[in-house]
Amino acid sequence: MSREVFTLKQAAQHVHLQMNELRHFAQRGEIDAVNRGGEWYFEHRALDEWAQREMLAAPHRDLAEQHRLMTGGRAGGKGWSVADLFGEATTDLAVRAKAKAGILRDMTDLAVAGGRVYDAEALFRELVAREEAASTAIGENVALLHPRFHDPYLFEESFIAYGRAERPIYFGATDGEGTRHFFLVCSTDHEQHLRILARLAVLAHGTDLMRRLDSAGSADEAIAAVRECEAAYRD
Repeated sequence: MSREVFTLKQAAQHVHLQMNELRHFAQRGEIDAVNRGGEWYFEHRALDEWAQREMLAAPHRDLAEQHRLMTGGRAGGKGWSVADLFGEATTDLAVRAKAKAGILRDMTDLAVAGGRVYDAEALFRELVAREEAASTAIGENVALLHPRFHDPYLFEESFIAYGRAERPIYFGATDGEGTRHFFLVCSTDHEQHLRILARLAVLAHGTDLMRRLDSAGSADEAIAAVRECEAAYRD
């Protein structure tokens, strides 16, 4: 896990914000940062964790703009597709857990079933820590699970595990609604990690993906729904 420290300019580039905007967040104490001699410095992992929380809490319009910036203004993101990260072995349309702790355990087990997780217990602990910091439920019956601190060494390669609960459960969504669709983002690259979160969030809010996932009868149908909604999406 990186302990690298960024300058204000490097940090702003890293999280796709203007320097003045990021400086204001630091001045208001909304992000962990240190001021030395009038210059702001940001620890890499703390910056990543803050960027993830801010992204999931952003209004749809702001999120769509963030997504546009990350993908160079093109919905396809320079040939990159989030649908390619899904697989049959890591898709379960009948998750039985009835509470948050059970969901986190079941989703960890589902990710492990794909054979690309190096340390299952470390992944589970990181998911618990992330939910304790702030819920990853974003409304639309969706939660975008991910480790609190981005650690590229948790996974052999990047992938997404998707679980559909048998019934919606309370997961801390701000709209007070239950959550049924759980995407566990497992990424080895920070930039890709943020792109995945942004892409899934805009698809959840800006397409009929969730309706299609509600009615999917197989893993193949669920993955096809992601692929088709992603191809049709425009900022």
